Amino acid sequence: MSAPGARGRSYTVLGMACGHCAEAVTAELGRLPGVAEVLVDVERDTVTLLGTALPGLAAVREAVDEAGYELVAGCGE
Repeated sequence: MSAPGARGRSYTVLGMACGHCAEAVTAELGRLPGVAEVLVDVERDTVTLLGTALPGLAAVREAVDEAGYELVAGCGE
């Protein structure tokens, strides 16, 4: 569970199809400064980041790319 005062930001990520996909994306995004929790929904192609100081779109895009997937949209950027 994330800390009090945590914010959330959701993104559309293409290419995820299974639990392994979710684990790869979670691992990369979880390394980013300010991310307290990563929620992945492979059925909806969404990733939600929770934290008090979330990273910018460029850092998120790079982490998703490193995991082998494609970030196509973000809300609140």
